[in-house]
Amino acid sequence: MESGYVLDFSDRTFNEFFFETVGLDSEGNPHLFNGRGTSKAKRLRSFIERGKPSIVAKVLRELWEYRDANSYRDNKRDDRLRSAFFSIVARFEGREDAIDASAIEAFEPNETLEELVASIRRDLDAKKPHVALDRLHTYCMKRFASLIQRHGGAACGKEEPLHSRVGKYVKILREQRNLTPLSERIIKSAISNFEAMNPIRNDQSFAHDNPDLLEMEEARFIFDSVTAFLRYTKAIDSRLFED
Repeated sequence: MESGYVLDFSDRTFNEFFFETVGLDSEGNPHLFNGRGTSKAKRLRSFIERGKPSIVAKVLRELWEYRDANSYRDNKRDDRLRSAFFSIVARFEGREDAIDASAIEAFEPNETLEELVASIRRDLDAKKPHVALDRLHTYCMKRFASLIQRHGGAACGKEEPLHSRVGKYVKILREQRNLTPLSERIIKSAISNFEAMNPIRNDQSFAHDNPDLLEMEEARFIFDSVTAFLRYTKAIDSRLFED
């Protein structure tokens, strides 16, 4: 919004959007909208700062839906933008403990991968991490297979389990660069953690016709742990290999 515009809204449609979405007359509520200036972007920023948090969150979600519906998508940066945007929405909704899904990203141009990422994030936005566990497992299978090939390792077999892929990647890290003792401990413990995901994926997720799913709280803990390790590997991979 650097130019002062908000998407493709005119002054009239900007006002209509607020009235139709949350029943607010932006012209008739200067205490909410006029705190920064008169451009649409400044009026929106003023509303975000001064509005009731739950109403602000609803407006932000509706703006994103409008953006998606009107083809404002930028595939190269959209996943990163979406993650940052909805982390802000979560704070307004009082969900400061929302799962940080920034590490779940389309790491290479691939339409199937992009849809997989979008599907996982839809369930996380809906507060359903237990529903997305099977796709988190699939995502990690793809992610570590890609990392291994990126650094010259052999292609992973279709039936090769997740913890074996993680182990191969860890071996590449150890062979090609010196890791600190702490890094060694972190990545070594991750192998056993990913191995434990296999029975959870098979027996307590929607991967199969399982009568009992993992409890949401435990699923959230798994997501937090896995995404934290994905962020760590992304950081260390960039530092160790991009030189």
